[in-house]
Amino acid sequence: MGSILSFPSQNPLEKLRYRVSSAEVSSKRLKISTDHGKDNSRLIPSLPDEISLLILARVPRVYYLGLKLVSRSWKAAFCNAEIYQLRKELGTTEEWLYILTMVEEKLLLHGLDPLSRRWQRLPAMPNLVFEEESKMCLSEFLMWNMMGARFRIADLITGWFGRKDTLERLPFCGCATGAVDGCLYVLGGFSRASAMRCAWRYNPMENIWQEVSSMFTGRAFCKVSILNDKLYVVGGVSKGRGGLTPLQSAEVYDPKTNVWMEVQSMPFSKAKTLSTAFLAELLKPIATGMNSYIGRLFVPQSLYSWPYFVDVGGEIYDPETDTWADMPAGMGEGWPARQAGTKLSVVVNGDLYALEPSGSLDSGKIKMYDYQAGAWKVVISNVPVHDFTDSESPYLLASLLGKLHVITKDANNVTAVLQVDLKNGGVMLENPSSNASISTCENFSSSDTRLDVWKVVASKNFGAAELASCLVLDI
Repeated sequence: MGSILSFPSQNPLEKLRYRVSSAEVSSKRLKISTDHGKDNSRLIPSLPDEISLLILARVPRVYYLGLKLVSRSWKAAFCNAEIYQLRKELGTTEEWLYILTMVEEKLLLHGLDPLSRRWQRLPAMPNLVFEEESKMCLSEFLMWNMMGARFRIADLITGWFGRKDTLERLPFCGCATGAVDGCLYVLGGFSRASAMRCAWRYNPMENIWQEVSSMFTGRAFCKVSILNDKLYVVGGVSKGRGGLTPLQSAEVYDPKTNVWMEVQSMPFSKAKTLSTAFLAELLKPIATGMNSYIGRLFVPQSLYSWPYFVDVGGEIYDPETDTWADMPAGMGEGWPARQAGTKLSVVVNGDLYALEPSGSLDSGKIKMYDYQAGAWKVVISNVPVHDFTDSESPYLLASLLGKLHVITKDANNVTAVLQVDLKNGGVMLENPSSNASISTCENFSSSDTRLDVWKVVASKNFGAAELASCLVLDI
């Protein structure tokens, strides 16, 4: 603790680079109770608790788990919302990357402080199913963006025709994730072949999982995005008598009130234009992605009938009018796909990006959507990720510290967080320089020496765990 809070300066408060104004000291704040038995000491001896909180609010968050062990009063302080509100007021909030992995029947959460490059293993996601047989079938049904790259969409499609064996045994299969109001959320998924309505929240202040209000509709493989500090959920599938049924419904969650509200369902207008009833029954419309962009929700869509996959553009939701409109053709039909059934994207500094995979080594491309031109354009022509045809190498996208990040896993189970600065000259077009080099970290490297725009900011071996999702919190 001394190395964190002690400084050689004669004035330690000045060394912490802050000035305590009279307004800060005199402001009415919730007092952190230190009345535990006979221990009524202050947070820091000889200092008022108001001043102590101002000091603790400036300590890097990576130390918080350890500092909670100092005393009961310190644990109460670091678990109280007041210190996080102070961090906002003082401008000391930190962005962390959270990676959700799945191993056997468990969902595990890992936090990364990108500045110190330190990882923290966080509490495991609560498990609602405790059947031994779930372990046996896990590798048979990992699919779509929540289930990594061991991708067996045939099981899902044949499920529409009544097959249900794999779904009977998988906990949280097809759950979705979102981050809003300083917390992480895991929504829905399958449990014992039933689509769940439940919603779980990870609170980093208390470092615990809590169940919150359930959704109106049980759904799996739904798409989630954040708009106006609310969490929107659209589409997905539920289980009906004939197998899995695609959903058009949508709903929104307000974390302030812990209340869900239904919103207008997706019309899937392109699916309604099918020429015959046979095609309408055979081709199932699904939402394949969603992102919040320029104040609206953009949802690419597809029609499925295994083994056929047809892009049909997408639709845009306007929360002001609670209405849907068709997506521009160049946007929906040209939206790069991670794999069949999933279209990942990320908004960085107001621009929409997606990664277009390729079957050859190290030849993925980063594309940005040009709203004025109505088309996707290549901004980086070589992405240092391994062969996309290898089922052991999924990837995720994140916007962290104002930069685009690609999270990928190599053949040695090393997960690397790759960063590219798109703002400060880090854009590589179709003719990259042949004399550049890429920064590498430990076991993760690329043989392509032209990739000077990428930097590996962190890496970790998660073993056989599948990459499920990634989220960013600024607290």
